[in-house]
Amino acid sequence: MERISLAHGSGGRLSHELVNTILKKHFTNSYLDKMNDAAIVPGSPSIAVTTDSFVISPLFFKGGDIGKLAVCGTINDLAVSGAEAKFLTVGLIIEEGFLISDLEKIVASIAETASEAGVCVVAGDTKVVEKGNADGIFINTTGIGYVKNHTVDPAFIQSGDLILVTGTIGDHEIAVLSEREGLQFDTPVISDCAPLNGLIDEFFMQGVKCMRDPTRGGVGTTLNELARQAGVCIMIEEEKLPLQSGVEGACGMLGLDPLYLANEGKSLVVVSPEAAEDVLERMHRHPLGINAACIGKVLDNEEPGLVLLETVFGSKRIVPMLEGEHLPRIC
Repeated sequence: MERISLAHGSGGRLSHELVNTILKKHFTNSYLDKMNDAAIVPGSPSIAVTTDSFVISPLFFKGGDIGKLAVCGTINDLAVSGAEAKFLTVGLIIEEGFLISDLEKIVASIAETASEAGVCVVAGDTKVVEKGNADGIFINTTGIGYVKNHTVDPAFIQSGDLILVTGTIGDHEIAVLSEREGLQFDTPVISDCAPLNGLIDEFFMQGVKCMRDPTRGGVGTTLNELARQAGVCIMIEEEKLPLQSGVEGACGMLGLDPLYLANEGKSLVVVSPEAAEDVLERMHRHPLGINAACIGKVLDNEEPGLVLLETVFGSKRIVPMLEGEHLPRIC
């Protein structure tokens, strides 16, 4: 009898199979079927809704904690859906014996991050479970926002469009890995955990076709999702991928592929070639977009749904969805 494995939560191929074979069979409607980061529901203006649960280990890491992560993750899902985040709900599942001092740090972090992002926590719930049943604390957040005038969707992607990323990739997963395993790198790596709504406001304009935040499964898996949804082929260039030296060194030492490392403060942005230079310039004006780069383009003469990587040696290879699990409990 088949059972759930940790790889089903990786954001990669098994996660997608779980959604497609079990969840979509029972939950299907015009909102869910789009498979975007937030559902756009009717309103005046239209409303974006998203929900997420956070189970990271350790709870505190360089650059953030589970509270900051929960707020940023949900705000970012709204922001890349072209919505202005306004309201959050927070659900806490706390294990018996959890330190009240740590709980207060986490709740304070939630409040501080939400306030900095201009978002109000308007509802919540708290449950306590027996010791051994929650590994400290789990958090669920639901976000609500108003959709802006300009609409983004994978359906708008077409041949010739360019692929931008708002900064260095893999920072979050390497930061958490180093904290969890006690690893020391010559250049310390800090999680990129941050709310993206301010950065996206800076460059959100006509010519921006689609946006996604490459969290679990990383850039490689997220590009596969976009290529399949849009029915296009995407080519990225290895030498253009922005990497911190600490992340690059960690990947070389541990045999990890940065394309599959989780991010919590980056966005992939598909833009028309006419708008790309302006959008990239606007990204660079914002502190979170200083290292933004153009990493690839949409092709018209290759198999739809395929993601290709041009290596530094000039050869090409297929970039599939993430197989298995790089690091469980990453977000």
